[in-house]
Amino acid sequence: MADVASPNRDTSATWTYHNRTKHSYESVNGDRHALDWANQPSPYKVYPGLDPMPLPRDLPGSRASALSLLTGQDRPAGVPPILDLPLLATILHHTVGITKRIRFPGGTMDFRAAACTGALYHIELYVICRDLPGLEAGVYHFSVHDFSLRQLRSGDYRDALVQATAGESSVSQAPVSIVATSTYWRNSWKYQERTYRHCFWDLGTCLANLLAIADAHRLPARVALGFVDADVNRLIGVDGTHEVALAIIPIGSDVVSPPPSGAVEPLERIPERLSAREVEYPAIRAMHAASALRSLEEVAAWRASLPASGSLPAPSSESNYRPLSTTVAFESLTIEEVIRKRGSSRRFRPEPLEADQLSALTLAARQRIPADFVESSGLDYNTAYVIANNVADLRSGSYAYDPTNHAVEQLRDGDVRLRAAHLALDQELAGDAAINVYFLSDLEPVLRHFGNRGYRAAQLAASITAGRLYLTSYALGIGASGLTFYDDEVTDFFSPHAAGKSVMFLIAIGKPAQRVARSG
Repeated sequence: MADVASPNRDTSATWTYHNRTKHSYESVNGDRHALDWANQPSPYKVYPGLDPMPLPRDLPGSRASALSLLTGQDRPAGVPPILDLPLLATILHHTVGITKRIRFPGGTMDFRAAACTGALYHIELYVICRDLPGLEAGVYHFSVHDFSLRQLRSGDYRDALVQATAGESSVSQAPVSIVATSTYWRNSWKYQERTYRHCFWDLGTCLANLLAIADAHRLPARVALGFVDADVNRLIGVDGTHEVALAIIPIGSDVVSPPPSGAVEPLERIPERLSAREVEYPAIRAMHAASALRSLEEVAAWRASLPASGSLPAPSSESNYRPLSTTVAFESLTIEEVIRKRGSSRRFRPEPLEADQLSALTLAARQRIPADFVESSGLDYNTAYVIANNVADLRSGSYAYDPTNHAVEQLRDGDVRLRAAHLALDQELAGDAAINVYFLSDLEPVLRHFGNRGYRAAQLAASITAGRLYLTSYALGIGASGLTFYDDEVTDFFSPHAAGKSVMFLIAIGKPAQRVARSG
């Protein structure tokens, strides 16, 4: 365990933030926050004076079936390819790149590869690499707006990440690591204090894409949350206040460890302001600071803590326990095609989800997340709860998903569409959806093992899984949308099974009103 004097061990900070940012009917309807459109933040981070290094537009694709990949039925085999600039470009593009541009009277709207709360796109990516074919060693910012890299440091700085992670082996072996950050203000402009939750919701959907693309190209990739925050912030030149490092994602594997990088001096690259005026939300900064790791010893102790995968209660009765199919036989688009097609559904048709589609979605949900905060056995610390409004061969009601046995246990019988809509902030979309999938975490044991940083892990584990459900939905030719919720009412609805748990994420899935094509 880490030093008991560490702020990370005082988990009252998590409970203070989590309870403070819960939605209730009263809090939502009493909120007088108005969007200041004249002060809306720019969706792009721009470094004036830094020349762009354009990325290749002819991106290498895979032939990997998205469904086979996402459900774990078949993964590409063979020797991993050389990680060169075009392959790096396809990873970056399919993680946070622009995949659609919608024109409307008065302007355009750029949509990105992964879902993001409010389409506000506050996740930034930085590349730390050795010499690659087509790219010299350095620290780079991925500039989404013009699909380029901008060099912040020249030279091989990978060892600085190895040191910051207390020797995380996947980082030491990777030719490339990506550091993901959040620029709070882009999201808090709309969502205020709740943005800290959104940091990990939106990062998770991005990482679901990244991990799937890496998998399709046979590249090992892993998510690391254990690092000294200040050291990583300094390396990529962010202030740790307005923009913060959230995760490190090493990609690929080398047999040679990186050379010593030496001292990491502060950067003086000043980006353009996001808007004329930024509103501060101290609760966000306080939560992030309370979950920061401040020394290598603290990182090593944090990683050595055993994760807290909860076990599902035994089924209340065998008659309510429904096994699901462990195979799916759909043809599918490639993962790149699915990412480019993905959107967020705004309307669902009143048509049932097929039983084998539900099986495919739950198979995707049970796949192991490659991360330093997940057990080798693979299952993280969220339980998936399902509101089934319209599924063929499945009675309407609520269910708990048991990933170990790939089965669902019915908790409540009957038509709950109106309740589903209410729980999702009274949004009709949730009532029209074929299913709503909620991820709930028993935070008490997670925080006991990981401290406040466990809150980051629980949110991220849920959102990566939800991101996989997004992709699986579009691979199946159906649609999905992430929604928010009345926290305590959701827990009450799924109780006593969910008693004491906290809601991390909600995704609604169904047949979209505007048809999404599926082809082989």
